[in-house]
Amino acid sequence: MADVMEVTKDNFDETVSAGTVLVDVWGPDCKPCVALEPHVEKISAARDDLKVVKLEAPKARRLCMKLGLMGLPVFLLYRDGEEVARLSGPQVTPQSLHAWVEDSLSETGRG
Repeated sequence: MADVMEVTKDNFDETVSAGTVLVDVWGPDCKPCVALEPHVEKISAARDDLKVVKLEAPKARRLCMKLGLMGLPVFLLYRDGEEVARLSGPQVTPQSLHAWVEDSLSETGRG
């Protein structure tokens, strides 16, 4: 299984700068975030064309503000440093997350 790497405010820009990257923005007190974690790991394991990383929001508040993130969970899809898709809100389900990833990758020319 592919490991989901933890990113920080210090290596975020470098991490999303090349290729297609899914960023899981989460918090330890966010129940939907914790519930979605196994599904994020499944996506990471299933896709060789996608780098999956986690950003712990409470440790990167300024970065989250800069990105305009208002609530958790948030999933950001980057292509070569540019955000190309975003999914957020406590209503995100495992099914909607998987469907969003597949749809977003097909729309951006991958998948």
